[in-house]
Amino acid sequence: MRTWTITTLALALIFPAALFMLALVVRNFTPLPLTVTSTAQQIVAWYAARMWTLWVFLLALPITVLVSGTATLRYKNRDLLHTWRGLLGAITLVAGGILTIVVLHMLAN
Repeated sequence: MRTWTITTLALALIFPAALFMLALVVRNFTPLPLTVTSTAQQIVAWYAARMWTLWVFLLALPITVLVSGTATLRYKNRDLLHTWRGLLGAITLVAGGILTIVVLHMLAN
């Protein structure tokens, strides 16, 4: 599989979790207009109302991105262009950060 395909797929897979994390931050930002914060609150409420979204979007997809990104960076290191390597590395780090936040939150409850 081409590296840009893997990077694009990783970006698409991490998007739902990144959207949720961004909505968590934005909904508590009072300087923003009310429409922005209420939209963020609606996104958070949508995720919270459906238990499958928490498991799929916040655990399964970031784990997939973390594993596939790490494997691609490790085994295809010679074939990667510098731009794709950097972008895939950043996406993989975001996936690891999201997983860390979610797992620590699950352990706290």
